[in-house]
Amino acid sequence: MTDQLDESAQLLLDVSNRSNARPIEAGTPLEARSNYNAGFPIIQGAREAVASVEDRQISGPNGSIAVRIYRGIGAPSKDSPGLLYLHGGGWVIGNLDSHDEICRWFANLAGCTVICPDYRLAPEHKFPAGLMDCAAALAFMAKSATDLGVDPKRIAVAGDSAGGNLAAVLALMSRSGDAPRLAAQLLIYPNTDATQTADSYRRYVDGFGLTAATMRWFRDHYVRTAADIVDWQVSPLRAETLVGAAPAFIATAGHDILVDEGLAYATRLREAGVRVVPRHWPGQIHGFVSMGKYMPEARQAIEEAVAAWRSFEAMD
Repeated sequence: MTDQLDESAQLLLDVSNRSNARPIEAGTPLEARSNYNAGFPIIQGAREAVASVEDRQISGPNGSIAVRIYRGIGAPSKDSPGLLYLHGGGWVIGNLDSHDEICRWFANLAGCTVICPDYRLAPEHKFPAGLMDCAAALAFMAKSATDLGVDPKRIAVAGDSAGGNLAAVLALMSRSGDAPRLAAQLLIYPNTDATQTADSYRRYVDGFGLTAATMRWFRDHYVRTAADIVDWQVSPLRAETLVGAAPAFIATAGHDILVDEGLAYATRLREAGVRVVPRHWPGQIHGFVSMGKYMPEARQAIEEAVAAWRSFEAMD
């Protein structure tokens, strides 16, 4: 039996249905970005004050990358926790402003320094361009830890949806030295299997925000060829082994086409001996953490991610 939608989720879906907006996949990536940029401020909550915010350019594999650096209120001036936050948006949309609310929550709740990179987007820059930008941002954070006031041993990575995908891949890359070592990975309804064959793609094919058709459109813009779909750097669930990955917090939403692959990833990590804190919101939809104006559960999810991160540190 399917769980009932939370009242907040139903309200937002009703508002969306009344708008009769054209599906993302019916337009171009540029149109999708324009519509998304016009819409996300309407559903975000008020932006929380933090101790400081700085926009900076860092070096990347294809030139400079814009990053936004947040220092949370109460964050220590040295040896603070550090978090690389990777925004969602199907690898096609999203920017430094679209997930500003979440970054501010993390900075304050964890008393940490957060870096969010404006990584290159598909289809202009297909896989692995965006991933390489994220890896460069993580390398910058580790290399510049002293200047940033961050303890390099306390750096975690986080992300939602496609950003959760990128975060999970970085956590696997870090095992072999292809990325700096991580203290934790905080994954919010992550995309972990680009084959899109999980049963939740059938159960929630349409009518719950993110549709199967939209997710297929995102994926097909991101990958270069069909072979990329089963590459573990696109589909981390399909990695040969997850042994040695950083401890993980994984948030999933019950009415989400990505829910089954998120739960499957938590299971595989646990079977590989990785510490996992799973948290499931049965009545929620994909993207709820970015909808702070409507969803009280949004900030709650970040609170629980921070609590899990702290629990990993306490066990080390």
